[in-house]
Amino acid sequence: MLKRILILLIVLSGSVAKMAAQDSIPDKKIDRTIEKADERYREYSFSPAIDIYKKVLDKGYSSPDLLKKLGNSYYFNAKYQEAAEIYKKLEGEFPDEMEVEYVFRYAQSLKSIGNYDEAARLMEEFKSMTASYTGGFDDDYMTKIEENSGRYTVKPFGYNSKYSDFAASYYEKGLIFASDRDTGNLARYRHTWNSRDFLDLYKVNADSASTDNVMKLEGEINTRLHESTSVITKDGNTMYFTRNNFMDGKKYKDGEGITRLKIYSAEKVNGEWTNITELPFNSDSYSVAHPALSPDGKRLYFVSDMPGSLGQSDIFMTNIIGDGTYGPIVNLGKNINTMARETFPFITSDGVLYFSSDGHFELGGLDVFATKIAFDDYDQPVVNVGKPINGPSDDFAFIFDPERKTGYFSSNREGGMGDDDIYSFVENEPLVLDCIQDVSGTVRDRISNEVLAGATVKVIDEENNEISSTITDSNGNYFLQLDCSKGNFVRASRDGYVPAEEYLGKSNGKPRIIDFYLERDLVTGGFGDDLAKLLQLSTIYFDLNKYNIRPDAEIEIQKVIVAMEKYPSLKIKVNSHTDSRGDDAYNLWLSQKRAESTVKYMISKGIAKDRLQGEGFGETRLVNECMNGVRCSEEQHQLNRRSEFIIFE
Repeated sequence: MLKRILILLIVLSGSVAKMAAQDSIPDKKIDRTIEKADERYREYSFSPAIDIYKKVLDKGYSSPDLLKKLGNSYYFNAKYQEAAEIYKKLEGEFPDEMEVEYVFRYAQSLKSIGNYDEAARLMEEFKSMTASYTGGFDDDYMTKIEENSGRYTVKPFGYNSKYSDFAASYYEKGLIFASDRDTGNLARYRHTWNSRDFLDLYKVNADSASTDNVMKLEGEINTRLHESTSVITKDGNTMYFTRNNFMDGKKYKDGEGITRLKIYSAEKVNGEWTNITELPFNSDSYSVAHPALSPDGKRLYFVSDMPGSLGQSDIFMTNIIGDGTYGPIVNLGKNINTMARETFPFITSDGVLYFSSDGHFELGGLDVFATKIAFDDYDQPVVNVGKPINGPSDDFAFIFDPERKTGYFSSNREGGMGDDDIYSFVENEPLVLDCIQDVSGTVRDRISNEVLAGATVKVIDEENNEISSTITDSNGNYFLQLDCSKGNFVRASRDGYVPAEEYLGKSNGKPRIIDFYLERDLVTGGFGDDLAKLLQLSTIYFDLNKYNIRPDAEIEIQKVIVAMEKYPSLKIKVNSHTDSRGDDAYNLWLSQKRAESTVKYMISKGIAKDRLQGEGFGETRLVNECMNGVRCSEEQHQLNRRSEFIIFE
């Protein structure tokens, strides 16, 4: 399967070590035969290697290395039935040689042929061997996949050949795709992986009915080695594409003799692609492949097995700065990348990353997955897109236009014309993508700004159903999560306060900070409280021996009036006081006059009489020690000549 050439990112454990026959085999001819197979194997020429290893095995000769390499040769050529049989033989004859990668490949091979029960056993073993693994099996994974299945109508692409056609990308009114369809046309250069021609890039008008419409891409793109997986910028003038490590007519290899993959850019000049440039983060020591662009064209996503990768191949991102420069390389992290293979990324205009993986919950081989990405957040749930896009075979290179609800993907499933085929599809029902948004903040008293511990913060959906809730801690802080694929209200409440809420519409999941400032519920929660203190008003003071409303007091009383206008059921009792100077009877009279004066003023400003009461308390409720016989300053006495506004039922 030619697509496998695009996954040279795989680390073939032990693949470069020379394999010797068992000690019990004295036949030097067998040694030479195996050495020849090893040479083919090291060159990724798996088809010839299979033939040789199989002949040796049929003669009754076996060893752990022979079985590993034969199993791998089948596995990486997508011959999963044969791979499963060889890995089973390896497990049965040499159980101590079943390293983690062989357990994993055996499980994947079994899934690809529909043996899910046995695959589950191996995946449990795999998980126990590596606790950091993020994918694998759980008891409900098939149910989850079935829930997302049946959303697409799939049909074969009209331009497939009997060879390999895959990795479609949007281009002008049609597509660019990779193919080895020159096989059989006396092509000079063939890859010994399976004796097929090397891959080239072709273009096609997908709406045309003519099969003659398929043409090789013009310009300097195609060479005598592999070209594949491309993406075009919105202006149509720049292409990023994958190619073997080949420049200026020369092929380059790493220290083990392997020609790695690299990403190159090209410019369109007078209708042809030219000015081929290698991207600066390529390397001769590891592969970089499968470019994809963010919707705004400012970020380049790609696949690599570079140092720092979590698995056999990971998805990375870099910012396109311009003038041939790029930002730091960022691994998308363990939520997306597993210890297995993540590859073929594609980002839609609405910020959904589609990619293929055999490390998440899948049906076998590579499956297509989706997750929302935005704001440097790659932690949203990863969802298997289900059947019929995915199946037991490899399904990959998924692209999608969310406005037209159409797209393409590649697969080596049964019933196709070639080793790999392109399929078109229509989305009949939107894929359900979980979207989790973190919401946090602090709840405070609007007037005093004091934090409110023990306040309740709820998530309410658009049908007014409570989804979740939490309680603020001792610092007034809260944290909760909500489904950002739909609209929600975040509501804060506490006894004695008026609830407050904020609406959050559908989003891409960027974390939000929402601080709530609650107002006192003056009608139901403030009985007996001094409204002036709740509203943080300045104290209403009076001059010595007077009960008229001072200008500074008038400003504060106006604020009380506004509060009573806002809350029509609010009732206020004005409690007025004097200092200790003068006799008690006089002070009681004076304070009563001050209360009446305040009430009269408020009535004159439109507050109904039945909502107001007034009472004088003389010098009976002093706020300091300035009682009879105690020497105090004028400022200290002034503190006692005041009015309070007490809420009553």
